[in-house]
Formats: sequence, C-alpha cells, structure tokens
Amino acid sequence: MDRIAEKRLTDWLDSNYRKPLIIRGARQVGKSTLVRQFADHKKLTLHEVNLERHPTLVEVFKTQDTGKILRELEFICGKGPISGEDGLLFLDEIQAAPIAIQTLRYFHEDHPELPVISAGSLLEFTMSKHSFSMPVGRVEYLYLGPLTFEETLAAMEKHVLLNLLKNYQLHEVFPQTAHEQLLELQRAWFLVGGGMPEAIQRFIDTNSLDAVFDVHASIIETYKDDFAKYATQADLLRLHKVFNYVPMAAGEKFKYVHVDPEAQSREISKAVDLLEKAQIIMKACHTDASGLPLGATINRRIFKLFFLDCGLMNSICGVQWIALNELKQKSFVNKGRMAEQFIAQHLAYIGKSNVSPVLTYWLREGRAGNAEIDFVTQLGQSIVPVEVKAGKSGSLKSLQQFVTQKKVLVGVRFDLNMPSYQHVSHALSQIGGSVQVEFDLLSLPLLCDRGTPQDLL
Repeated sequence: MDRIAEKRLTDWLDSNYRKPLIIRGARQVGKSTLVRQFADHKKLTLHEVNLERHPTLVEVFKTQDTGKILRELEFICGKGPISGEDGLLFLDEIQAAPIAIQTLRYFHEDHPELPVISAGSLLEFTMSKHSFSMPVGRVEYLYLGPLTFEETLAAMEKHVLLNLLKNYQLHEVFPQTAHEQLLELQRAWFLVGGGMPEAIQRFIDTNSLDAVFDVHASIIETYKDDFAKYATQADLLRLHKVFNYVPMAAGEKFKYVHVDPEAQSREISKAVDLLEKAQIIMKACHTDASGLPLGATINRRIFKLFFLDCGLMNSICGVQWIALNELKQKSFVNKGRMAEQFIAQHLAYIGKSNVSPVLTYWLREGRAGNAEIDFVTQLGQSIVPVEVKAGKSGSLKSLQQFVTQKKVLVGVRFDLNMPSYQHVSHALSQIGGSVQVEFDLLSLPLLCDRGTPQDLL
C-alpha cells in the first residue's frame, strides 16, 4: 500500500543533514512495511534486523562500538557488508533493546554516510522504565499515523474516485453518483478501519467483515499483551481502563472520574499520557484561539480524547454484529463520535511529520450556555474553526459565536452534503441584543481527506 509518508523518507534520504531516523507510531499502522517498500522503490539493499528476535544483540549494542555492531548485524542479515553506497540499515522493534536507541548517535558520528532507520511500538513505555541517554540532536523522527481515506482508496484501486478528490476545485460540479459511491466506501471505512493496513487488505481479499473483525480482535489483544510486557504492574489496570474507555467516549470532554471513580486523577493521567505518546489515543486540548500560535494558549487540563482508528474503536464498542448493508438504515448512538473520530484521525497528521501530532479545540462553558468548536487548526497565518456534523444538517450557533469572538473570516464544516463555499450573514442573539455575524463557510463532505481544506482555501 502506497503511503504519503514515503515522500518524507525520500526527503530524508536525499538530505545533506540526514541523521538516523526513528519512525514512531502505534503497532500495526505499517511502519515496517513502509521501510521495506521504500527500500524496494529506491533500489536499496535492506539490512533489516528485528531486535525482538535477537535478544543477545543487547550485549553487542552495550559496547557502543559501531564497527563491531555492524559486523554482527551483517551476518544476521546475510546480504554482505552494510555500507552507505547502496544499503539501508533498519533496526525494527527497537524498544526491545533500549540501548540501541542510544547507539544511534554513534552511527551518526561514525558512519554519517549510512542511512539508518529504526522503528518501534510503545517506545515511551520502554523509556519510562530504563535510564539511558537519549541521542538528543543526533536523530530525527517521523510520526506515522493510520492510513488515510485517500490511501485506502488507492489500496482498493478506486483510482477514478481518488483522482476526483485530489483534483476537485470548488467551482466545479461534484458528481452526485461519485458522492454516493464515496459515502458508501466511507461507511465501510468506519467499520473496517482505514488505519490498520492488515484490516484493509483482509477486506479487499475477502470482502468479509467477519474476517476484518478477526483482525481487529488480534490487534486489540496484541496491544493489551504489549501493555503487560512494557508497563509496570501498577500501571497495567489503569492502562486497560483508559484503553477501553476512550472508544466509548471519543470526542467528549474528559473527566478522570468517568474512567475509574476509585482512582486518583494523577494515576489515570499517567496512563493517558503513556497511551497518547504511544499514539494509541490522541488528545485534543482546549485553546483560547486568541492568536497564533494556537499552542500558546492551550489549557492542557481541559481536553477530549480520540482513539487510534475508527475500526478498532467500533470493535471495542461492540458493533461487530452490524451488517455493512444495514449501515444506511440504522441510526447509531455513536455516529456523531465516528464522524468526529474520522476527522481527528486525518487532522492530527496534517502538519509536519517530524513533530508529534497535535489537536486543539475550543470550549466555552458558562451560565449563558455552552459553546464548542470540534477542532481549531492553523492554516498558514489563519485560525480556522472546524465543525463536524454526522448528518446533512445541524446548528451553526457555536461556529457563529466563535467567529464573532475571535474575528475569523472562514469556517469549515464537514457533513454529508456536497461541497460548497458560501457567505454566511446572520443576526446572532446575545444578552442585551444581537450582533451581525459575517463569515465564509467552506462545507465539505466527511469523506474529504487530509489536506483538502487547505488546498481549497
């Protein structure tokens, strides 16, 4: 499956300032496959070592002697000398040998010509248990998220629909038939889970949701097994509770007491932080959005959580029994959460891939009434509020209040309607009178992939 992140790898490989690269991301999002495909496309000899399978290498890495380490790896890989002329060294599951993370700095210093990539899951769990010197300034990061809807369309060979999404301009007519076909595929995406390449591939091969749910069950259990391997016993129970809670409450303002009324908030907070850093859950923090950068006014004590992937989220919620052809007829309790989860998955990775994904939203709570903007993002030098609707209609009251307070010019709404761009003029009622609200509204179908709002704006 072709990934957008491969371009980032190409830029890294061609850079004169290249450093060893650590690919960070949740298990099963395709980190190893990405590296293998990249090496194949670039005609590089891939020297791949899975450190979980070779525990004895820990002692070799402890020597910090890169010559000796490369000699050992050479005979494990069996592809001849490991050199930077046409080779790529890939240290997979690096969390199994934490000392190897520290050694990356010496590869940078001793063999700058050799491209080195490492990848691992739950690195934060490992780093919280071991004391070693991180190679600060000697490594780069690539944060790999789940497959996007566009990447999934490419994997399913829906190239005509994919080209429509990529090349569509707002002044053009969006074909109704294509709109319906894309919505149908998105319904499948909600259950199959675009984030997990194995689940997508199983659906392509079998067209069976039962087969997909088997993949989901395996991935979920793998995550839980990982917790047992890398988390302390004291943290394990709280990790499981947060892991199971987030899919049920995606997009809701987070309250510690809802996870475990008996636990102290700092204990739950630690579990949340670990799962967030491992990219199994995503945190959207409240921002005042009074200016740029948005992070300058973030309140990290007010946040809502999202899960890694729609399909896994729905499996944990227990919707495996729903037949795909019934999705149009049934009304789901969590359909609004699915829509918001879908946008969160894509919006989180819209920025630079070398920094940890960040989501922000806006919340106003008061006696006069609450208002919430699902997401607030920065496009260029503009603050853009993003509203998500699960259907074809919904109130814009919160968006109008935000626009009035923050003096923004453009808002974005995702729903099930056709794409449109319109000017909104409305008299907003307030205490003591009313105020005239004027702004432009970009309305996009939920199925639009990451980058689309920015391209159209």
